[in-house]
Amino acid sequence: MSALRLLIVLVGPTASGKSALAIHLAERLGGEVLVCDSAQIYRHCDIGTGKVTAAERARVSHHLLDLCEPTEEFTAGDYQRAARRVLAEVSARGRLPIVTAGTGLYLRAFLEGLSPLPPRAPELRTRLQAEAEERGPEHLHRLLARVDPVSAREIGPRDTPKLIRALEVWFQARRPRSELFQAGRDRLEGYAVVKLGLLPERKALYERIEQRVGQMMDAGWLEETRRLRERFGDRVKPFGFLGYKQLAAHLRGELSMKEAVKQTKHETRQYAKRQITWFRKEPGVTWLPGFGDDEGTREAALKSASRVASPR
Repeated sequence: MSALRLLIVLVGPTASGKSALAIHLAERLGGEVLVCDSAQIYRHCDIGTGKVTAAERARVSHHLLDLCEPTEEFTAGDYQRAARRVLAEVSARGRLPIVTAGTGLYLRAFLEGLSPLPPRAPELRTRLQAEAEERGPEHLHRLLARVDPVSAREIGPRDTPKLIRALEVWFQARRPRSELFQAGRDRLEGYAVVKLGLLPERKALYERIEQRVGQMMDAGWLEETRRLRERFGDRVKPFGFLGYKQLAAHLRGELSMKEAVKQTKHETRQYAKRQITWFRKEPGVTWLPGFGDDEGTREAALKSASRVASPR
């Protein structure tokens, strides 16, 4: 173990306090944070993706934020390459890398590698996008459930970009994406990975989600969405994300503000449930029954990390 470099990975559902815990650990253990989130890679999307503030970034260095424009494609493979490069740089400086993981697929790519998948097929993607717009993303989800039930369980029924990619893989390879993921992976080597998971009581988590959505609305989420729409139009990647999707619909006159907020809260709770289901399957996680800003949770996390960090 002493010959390996230490890597801490924090997993858990949205609003569980991963960022707060990561900053706490980084300040005490000499660390820097690697963000593992498929929404926070986009520039100009700060409030709605829950990025750490400028003040928090001044306290602790954060990496893998703002990697691309909202109109650009960014895959799990892109994330893997960027994250492993940053990981090497952080370790070379003698700093402790701490990953905050909200996107399970990105974490899998980072730690376990990805199998070669068929390339993107623009014509097929256009047809699938048209079907999603005409019949709803749930239609794609039902189709995926017939050909790749494992992926269908992992992807939300309204997550159009991921549904399109999974179906795109199946139509080209005639094999499920979930099956292709098992072959030929390039696993991360040279690190002792300590995985800590945040698992607050479900009712308290849902209350925190309700509060957080309200705070983000108060902070100007609608105005941020309006600026994105004015600058990039409606076909930007973040408009498929929770909250942005509902607020963009409100700006188009399709939803009242009250209904947009209500739907955002509901879908965020559903998303948190899917995150918990995904991360409960992650091997080797030490689960902590609290939020990342709870004193007891912080002490338990620090103790777990320090036991491995001490020989470094």
